Amino acid sequence: MKNLISRIGVLVLVMIHGIVAQAQRFPKPEFESGYVQKITQIPAARANYLEYLDVLVLLLALLVATWLVLKKRSRIGVLLISVFSIGYFGFFREGCVCSVGSVQNIALALFQPGYKIPVTVLAFFILPLIFSLLFGRVFCAGVCPLGAIQDLFVWKPIQLRSWLQSLLGLIPFIYLGLAVLYAATATDFVICRYDPFIGIFRMDGTFTMIALGVIFLLTSVFVARPYCRFFCPYGILLNLTSRISKYHLTITPSKCIQCRLCENSCPFGAIKQPESARLKESPGVTTRRFLVLAAIIPLLIVLGIWTGAQFHEKLALVHPKIRLAQEVMLLSDSEEYNAVVSIEMEAFRASGKTRETLIGESHDILNNFRLGSMWLGGFLGLVFGLTLAELSTFKFRKDYEPNKGTCLSCARCIEYCPVQKDI
Repeated sequence: MKNLISRIGVLVLVMIHGIVAQAQRFPKPEFESGYVQKITQIPAARANYLEYLDVLVLLLALLVATWLVLKKRSRIGVLLISVFSIGYFGFFREGCVCSVGSVQNIALALFQPGYKIPVTVLAFFILPLIFSLLFGRVFCAGVCPLGAIQDLFVWKPIQLRSWLQSLLGLIPFIYLGLAVLYAATATDFVICRYDPFIGIFRMDGTFTMIALGVIFLLTSVFVARPYCRFFCPYGILLNLTSRISKYHLTITPSKCIQCRLCENSCPFGAIKQPESARLKESPGVTTRRFLVLAAIIPLLIVLGIWTGAQFHEKLALVHPKIRLAQEVMLLSDSEEYNAVVSIEMEAFRASGKTRETLIGESHDILNNFRLGSMWLGGFLGLVFGLTLAELSTFKFRKDYEPNKGTCLSCARCIEYCPVQKDI
């Protein structure tokens, strides 16, 4: 017994000696050397006066663009304002705040009372619309950095068929409807998330987003401004307001001489040719067409409402709380509590919130999506019907005229017109 105790004592002494040796080998850190740990700070928000400066720059750019398009009729001037906009609103301001994304802020403010929209964001939304209501889409001419950067890549544009342009022109309506739906339900700002040029402007985007922007720019070489024409949701609003603009860009400053030099000058297919062949159409044919459209459009609206109601659960999966509720129900039903779960699931477990509370909240979100999806479906049904009606109707024209809705006021057609402005 004494031998055993002595052996244990020796072992303990050896362990103590080893610990002391290790302590001497790795001495305690010295905190008296004058080192001060840095305090982590959150970057300060941008000063308010700089936000108002952006609004002032936007207003001045719109005024200059309007003067260049309507008064000077200068394509070179439009190019210069485009370069400025790319530099200031694009690379310097990194594409934010932009008028295109402000659509989501407006939708969020209308449907979420707790959100207060900044005045500067409201100004970025309203100012281009006011100018388009009076002077056409001068914002698109060279002030919008998204359109300006594409316009610099237009080299050998091809003319798309009118029916194809009308078909592709439906995409922005779908994009606008989804953006409003997701913003109104406080789900996501999809316009900003999938902005193809924000990664280029900030020079820190993911490979996927930068590649998407590059694809759009390369496509612009042959299909002029593909994002502006076939994706931009804000362009829909500008299209509608510009249709009733009083002081819109005209191809010729005075009377058209029918020289046809401007016929292929527009890379956006926004020049309407003279049309008088259908004047011989009998009143009976016109009446029958009107009756058919009057019956089809309401049917398309009803069909759209029904379709939206069927797909509301699929659309709601974008909402993070809906995805979390699905994960909670799956894990609860299978009792796989030890399975690898998402970060959101871990946060939910740590919050102490009950499963029933989460499911109740998800049901409220689903109800909002059901109503929103029905409105979205009805809106798209109306858009499809009106597009069909526009393709089927006829308006007499004796001169070459810009399509006020789709004309981007780029001033290219002005260079082809031999008619000089009266001095």
